[in-house]
Amino acid sequence: MLSRAAILSGQTSRALVVLGSRTTTTTSVKNQAAASDEPTFRRPVRQEPGKVRLGFVPEEWFQFFYKKTGVTGPYTLAFTLSTYLVSKEIYVLEHEYYSGLSLLIMWIVGVKKLGPKLAAYLDKEVDEYERNWNESRVEQKQVLGDQIKEEEKAQWSMEGQNLLVQAKRENVALQLEANYRERIRLAFNEVKKRLDYQVEKQNIERRIAQKNLVDWVLARVKASITPDQEKQNINRCIADLAGLAKA
Repeated sequence: MLSRAAILSGQTSRALVVLGSRTTTTTSVKNQAAASDEPTFRRPVRQEPGKVRLGFVPEEWFQFFYKKTGVTGPYTLAFTLSTYLVSKEIYVLEHEYYSGLSLLIMWIVGVKKLGPKLAAYLDKEVDEYERNWNESRVEQKQVLGDQIKEEEKAQWSMEGQNLLVQAKRENVALQLEANYRERIRLAFNEVKKRLDYQVEKQNIERRIAQKNLVDWVLARVKASITPDQEKQNINRCIADLAGLAKA
């Protein structure tokens, strides 16, 4: 019964200490969160169990007696109190006592034999869980870094797209300018052809008019010459040719 009471007392005190620490931590975190607009995130920290003596007695009990009775105070109190309870038959050594004593011996043997292996196994599991958690955090950080690089590359590509669009606009403007100049050249050639046609037409009309005028004058001159005048002209020409021959 004393062992059960001690165990329950130790568990209760430990729970109170943990609850008090959690309450203090929660209060401080809430105060910090209220003081700052940004949310406060705390990484989980691995907590080690409290120290005990004799396998189940909390270390805080011994620390409490050290200030009053010294180092041997807790052991003396436990021995004298148990002797008093047994001698006065307040605590009767019945079958439950021996059952509890055997269970205590088995529990101590189990703790001594299996405790280190179980502790090592649990520590290994905790370390493995923490390693996996850190690996996932590192992988997530790497993924986020890659996404940031991809975003920067996409932004750089968008700048290149803007330059490409500007170059295309300039190319379209050059094509429009070339098409405009080509149309101006075609219009100039067409107008020049029509003007050349009009000039050539006027020249032909002028030549035809001159030819008709010459033919008309010749016809009028021929019509005005009589046969006697023609005969006289022929004779005169012959005389001139004869005089030229003698000369």
